[in-house]
Amino acid sequence: MRFGAVAAAALAICALSLATPVAAQDKTATRQGFTLPAQSGKTILVFRPSVSVGAQSTGGMFEPKADWTDQARKNIDAALVERQAALGNKVIFAPESFGADAERVEEYARLFAAVSEAVIHYQFFAGNRLPTKKRDNKAGVFDWSLGEGVHDLPGAKDADYALFIFNKDAYGSTGRKILQIVALLGPGLYVKSGEHAGYAGLVDLKTGDLLWLNADGAMGGDVRDVDGAKKRVGQLLDEFPGTVAPAPIKGAAIPAPAPAR
Repeated sequence: MRFGAVAAAALAICALSLATPVAAQDKTATRQGFTLPAQSGKTILVFRPSVSVGAQSTGGMFEPKADWTDQARKNIDAALVERQAALGNKVIFAPESFGADAERVEEYARLFAAVSEAVIHYQFFAGNRLPTKKRDNKAGVFDWSLGEGVHDLPGAKDADYALFIFNKDAYGSTGRKILQIVALLGPGLYVKSGEHAGYAGLVDLKTGDLLWLNADGAMGGDVRDVDGAKKRVGQLLDEFPGTVAPAPIKGAAIPAPAPAR
């Protein structure tokens, strides 16, 4: 069999592997008792998405690419501005922050990512649930928090809720893709090529409680291009509380977040 045919067969098997989940996994959750109807009079403060894009080396290490990240950030920011009309309630973007305020925002962005990863591992995957998360899941038990310190973040006094977004993409290098094929054809091991994680969460700015979360470690859409970023933002905000049918944007849109310094 020629190498091209072998490679094609290997990739087909990889596709089947990806299509078959290892375990049942949820992707969205809402805190019990929380509702946010459209036009509720509430205000949502959107913090600038945390975006990181790079390559996945042959050994699986993340290698950040500044140009990819800059382009992806611009695309995601633009897609988010376009999407805001469908969020169902008043949306404002967090003001540009400096010094200690900027560090505080960055700290909470990292905290949000860490909590989201914990939710995926310890609650979304049924087999890994912590004892405190194993109560009747059908009743919607979802109890996670970022802490009350969120009410001190820039812009928090002007809003009821905060929307945090985390996005990380590692595109498999040529070496990684070759390793994926060799590992499958040799010892029959599955090697993952590329990682595409995205988390979006709504947080109560008074209590710090995580009210709604959409977290997925295998999202679609190439954020390095405009259409791919629109797809990604659509996935991130899928089932967002109070969402209304998107309407054509007329007039000036909400200004995009100021670029990070």
